[in-house]
Order: sequence, then structure tokens, then C-alpha cells
Amino acid sequence: MMSIRQRKGVRAADSSGDGAAQQEDGAPEPKLPSEGGTSRRLWKILSFTVGGAVALCAGLLTSVYLATLHENDLWFSNIKEVEREISFRTECGLYYSYYKQMLQAPSLAHGFHGLMYDNKTESMRTINLLQRMNIYQEVFLSVLYRVLPIQKYLEPVYFYIYTLFGLQAVYVAALYATSWLLSGTWLAGLLAAFWYVTNRTDTTRVEFTIPLRENWALPFFAVQVAAITYFLRPNLRPVSERLALLAIFTSTFVFSLTWQFNQFTMLVQALGLFALDSLGMLPAAKATWLYSIQLTALLLVCALQFFNSMILGSLLISFNLSVLIARKLQKNLKTGNFLNRLGKLLLHLLVVLCLTLFLNNMIKRMLSLRSDEHIFKFLKAKFGFGATRDFDANLYLCEEAFGLLPWDTFGRLSDTLLLHAYVLVLGVTATMALAAALHHLSDSPAQGHAGRCAVSLGPDTAYNLTHTIAFGALALSTMRMKYLWTPHVCVFAASGLCSPEVWGSLLKVARLYTPARVCVVRHAVPLLTLLCLGCKFWPGVMDELSELREFYDPDTVELMHWINSNTPRTAVFAGSMQLLAGVKLCTGRTLTNHPHYEDMMDGPGENEAGLQPAGHPRFCEEIRRGLPAYAALFTRVFQNKTFHVYRLQKHVAGPPAASPSGQAR
Repeated sequence: MMSIRQRKGVRAADSSGDGAAQQEDGAPEPKLPSEGGTSRRLWKILSFTVGGAVALCAGLLTSVYLATLHENDLWFSNIKEVEREISFRTECGLYYSYYKQMLQAPSLAHGFHGLMYDNKTESMRTINLLQRMNIYQEVFLSVLYRVLPIQKYLEPVYFYIYTLFGLQAVYVAALYATSWLLSGTWLAGLLAAFWYVTNRTDTTRVEFTIPLRENWALPFFAVQVAAITYFLRPNLRPVSERLALLAIFTSTFVFSLTWQFNQFTMLVQALGLFALDSLGMLPAAKATWLYSIQLTALLLVCALQFFNSMILGSLLISFNLSVLIARKLQKNLKTGNFLNRLGKLLLHLLVVLCLTLFLNNMIKRMLSLRSDEHIFKFLKAKFGFGATRDFDANLYLCEEAFGLLPWDTFGRLSDTLLLHAYVLVLGVTATMALAAALHHLSDSPAQGHAGRCAVSLGPDTAYNLTHTIAFGALALSTMRMKYLWTPHVCVFAASGLCSPEVWGSLLKVARLYTPARVCVVRHAVPLLTLLCLGCKFWPGVMDELSELREFYDPDTVELMHWINSNTPRTAVFAGSMQLLAGVKLCTGRTLTNHPHYEDMMDGPGENEAGLQPAGHPRFCEEIRRGLPAYAALFTRVFQNKTFHVYRLQKHVAGPPAASPSGQAR
């Protein structure tokens, strides 16, 4: 039987409307230069140039804006070095101390040795900081600062904070690009960037917690999402596809290297990919690439962190391996009628779940891993499946940041019209996704074009839908994770308001659909939103930029000066985790505990029968009273309005220590 097929390298028709006109008998006419086609190409080039320039400006302006707020809030350029260091509160100070340590080392070799054999962070223990903590970014910056000829012009602390604020430019540009890719117009990117800034309270906290790991990682996570969005677009050229894969791998690797919550974040992402993959809403080959990139990047990070046990025993590695294995075992998920497909899908879910638990349990048993048990104990206690005595799990439970998302968050998002737009776009897109999913389950390859769904949803839009739903659920359950969700809310809402699919669906429901109306509405609504936001928030932004404050914490400054002047370099300090990070940074003294408890020693964590609250009072309150029982063991050597420092008597067994008592301001 003879059949007609398209010649290789020749496209039958151009979907953009620029293709050659067809004769009545179906033979293509020779393509001649046309003024309309040239004009459209010039318009696309101009739009891309203007859109790219706007993205660059939006990113840089956001970076300068946040840096200015930080300067205005602390008068950072005018305060002393010790005050600058104290301004890095809690774990921020701990991370910055390793950057400072690398710069103060006689050589890079000495610096690396000091990090790999550290005996200052945890008293009486030598630990490998490159294994325990995600501090490669501090190492990289310290090497750059030592190599580049900038020491005469830029202080180390400014090189550090300017890098973080510079990453905010990358962050906003990535959000802008994702919104542009989803909607087809850079106007959506501008609206997303504007919403990111006007909702700054809920989208970032970089201006007052600069060294936090999330401020390093989230810009690269946004780049990864933008690259995945581009990668999932249909009909990409092979070169474009390879470049997209390179961008996805690089951003995934850097994101994983810079944040201790990498595996949990990517597990949520992988679950979303798995849902779309199982429903046939993602190309199978591209889904395989994404699973493999996650695995490869995380294993590479594991190697760089000297085979960190939390990574080796992570659910992400077990889950992605299980998905890839299950796909080999079950190759015919997309055949049969609706009930057959549904049954195969449920079986596939069960196989992946069982295989994930089996592999994870086997890996942990073989390597004797228990380093992430406190995470699961925390989740178990948080969602009411039983109490726990595990110390690390209870630290999470006590922190407000790990509680539920406060309701006032939605009030702030509503004030900028972001929540209203997000709910509208989410509702329309979720309805389209549900219709597309049902079609994929009931469609048969034998139906051909007759089975084509009236509602189509591209893989890029479907991915961003599952992304926002998955991370929205995570943010609702854990407030600290809202910074993974709210920036994407800006992207999703802005792209939806500029989307021809969203407005086309709404206008069809209202029986008002015409292509011209869709074009007008998708540009008019975001423009009016930008105008409204500008009029409402511009005066507040100007007032914010003109408000000048100054860092003031004399008691902590006095304490740090006293420690440097009156204690030996070998002194060991105990106290609150928040304060001791500052002690480590400002004085370099040895600590007994610190704020980085994501990878600490685990205890049994089981509830004992008859366990009751302790009957004795709190140590920090009782020691101030100077009772004989305490005076025999501790001598007060320093005090001010906020802090009391006690020295452990030498005749008491154990190393000498000074204990700061009280709370940092």
C-alpha cells in the first residue's frame, strides 16, 4: 500500500500563520518574501529585545531596592564591624562566620583544613563542616574575594551582601521569564515582578536575614522552574532542548548544594511531575530526563558533602529510582478503556509507593542511617499522629516558622489584588487540567483526531499548575515554606491574567468569545492592574525608602567586646543557640551548641510511661538568684542589662566554660 508522508526537513504548515499559502489541490506554492511576514519577525525581535531589557531593569531595580532598605534600616555603612556582624542574627551569623574564617586563614589550604577538621563549632567534637552544613557558597565567595583584585575597594562584608542582593536580580528575572513563557507576553513578567515587590513581606526576607540558605537557593530554584517551563514547551529544536537541559541541571545542582532542605523541596516537585506523568500530561521522555537530573544533581551534591547521610537516605532518591523502575515494569499504562486505565494507574501508584518504602528502608539499613528521623518524628507530631520526645523534632514544633500559615497572610495578598487574580486563574486552569486528565484517561490511540479534547493544556502550564498546588499545600502546613510558594503565586497569577487560554475559556463560557476580544482583555486587565498597584503602593514605597533607622544593640556589643578582651581563645561558651552564633562570629570562641540542628545526633525519641513535666525551675532564672547550690558551681564574671556570664568553677568535672544567660535583644 502506498502512502504519502511529509519530506524530512520540510514543514507542511507553519502554525504561526507565516507559512506558504496552499493551493486548492493541496500543493504548496513557492514561499516568497512577504512584507507581512517580515514585519511580524521584526515585531518579535523588537518585543524580545524590549521584554529582555525590562526583565533586566526589573531585576536590578528590585536588587537595589532591597539593598537600600537594608542600608536604611541598619545604617549598615556607618556602624562598626562588630555591629555589622551582630546584625546577622541566629544561624545567619553562624554561616557568615565560616566566610570570615576562610578569609582570615593564612592560605586557602589552611582554610579548607579548618572547615574539614573544625573543633570550634561543637565543643569536644571535631566535625567536617563541608559535610554537615551547606556552606560551599561561603567557600566560593571567600576564594573569589581573595583572588579578585577588589580588596582595596570593597570590604569583605559588602562583597558578601552585594552578592546576595545581586542574586535577587536573578530571582526576579527568572520569575519574569517563567511568566513570559507561560503567557506569551512580557507584560505578564512585569506584573509578576511588581507583585513580588509589593508582596515583599511574604515573598522574601533577604533584607533582614541575608546569609540564610534559602536566600542563596531560591533564585536558582526559580531559574530551574523557568528552564523546566521552557523545556516542556512543544516542538523545541534539539539545540534548544539541550540548552534547556543544561540550565535545568546546573540550577538544580546549585540549588541542592546551597540549602539543607533541598531533598524535601525536590521531593514535592517530583511528586507533581509523577502525577502529570502518570496521567499522560507530560511527554514520557522529558519526564524521564527530569527525574534523572534530580537524581544526578543530588548524588553529585552528596559526593561533595562527603556522602552526607541525610542525602543518601533521602526519600527523593528512593522515589525517583522507584518511578524509573516502575515505568520499565509497566509500559502499557495508556492502553485500554477508562476503567482499565484507571486500574493500571492505581496499580502503578501502589507499585511506586511500595518500591519507594522498600528501597528507602534497605538503604537506611545497609548504611545504618538515622540522621533524618527527627524530620519524620516532627511531621508525625505536627499532624497529630502521636507525641515525640525527640529533641530536634520538638525544636521544630516550638518554632513559629514551622507552624501553620497565619490567616493574615491572605489579607496581605488580597490587598495587592494578588490573591483574587490567583484564585481566578487557579480555578480556570484547574478545571481545564481536570478535563484534560479525564480525556487522557478515556482517550484511545485508535480514535485519532476524533478523540481530540476540546480543552487543551500544555505540559508547561500543567507543570506550573501542579507546582503551585503542591507548594501551596506545603506553605499552608509550614509557614517557613511559604517563600517557596508566594513567588510562584505571583508568576502563576500574572501569567494567567495575560493568558489567551484563560480568557478564551472565560469568554466562551460567557458566549462572548472572539479572538479580538481575547487579545484586548489579556492586555487591558494586566495594564489596569499595574496602574492600580502603582497608584496604591508607590507613595508607600517612597516613604519606606525615605525612612532612616540605625542599628542599636549596646548590650550585645558590650558582651562581645568583653569576651574578646577578658577570655582566652580556648574558652568554651554555652547559652542560647541564637546568641552563640553571634559569639562564634564575633569572637571565634568554641561553642557547646548552635542554631544548625538539621543534622544533629538523634535520641530514641520514645515516650516513657508516666513522663511528667520537670519539677525544678529553669536554670537561667535560678542562677541569677545566687543561691548556694548554684554559687558553689558558677561564678558571675560579667553582667549588663541583658546578659549575665558565669564561669564554671575549676574543681567541677568537665571543661571550663562561660555561660551567657539571658536573651539577645
